[in-house]
Amino acid sequence: MMKFLTALLVVSISLFTPVHAEDYVTTHWKELVPEGYKPPPVRSQAFYDANPELANQPELDAPMVESLDGKKIKIPGYVVQLEGDADKVTQFLLVPYFGACVHVPPPPPNQIVLVDFAEGVKYEDTFDAVWVEGTIHVERVEGDVAVVGYRLTAATVTPYY
Repeated sequence: MMKFLTALLVVSISLFTPVHAEDYVTTHWKELVPEGYKPPPVRSQAFYDANPELANQPELDAPMVESLDGKKIKIPGYVVQLEGDADKVTQFLLVPYFGACVHVPPPPPNQIVLVDFAEGVKYEDTFDAVWVEGTIHVERVEGDVAVVGYRLTAATVTPYY
């Protein structure tokens, strides 16, 4: 009878104990933009070649979504490499479309995430879209490439495809 009660207790505890797995909420880029704010249009490199005076990061004071601070998110995007070693990238900008910050001016700060990933992501995995999971913070960082509005400490970086 004691073995039965012990087994019943173990089963009961396992059924009602919350799982402590990391739950990252899939987040889309539009969720990093406060309601009512309309980001400027994305334009081609040809547009900026013809209008070089407009080839600057727009709306440096774009508003952030404060309620995202401290949330665990999963977001897709493209990598703009910043720091790393010969094998991997440990800090990068995550942007919503290919070429942002490199071929065309950076998007507004509320559309750029500075990612720190101590483990590092292999260089070959940074040329296509990636999924980044981690904890995001509302934090303005002014760098050489762009002004960003969010910073994320990554737990994982995996290929999107």
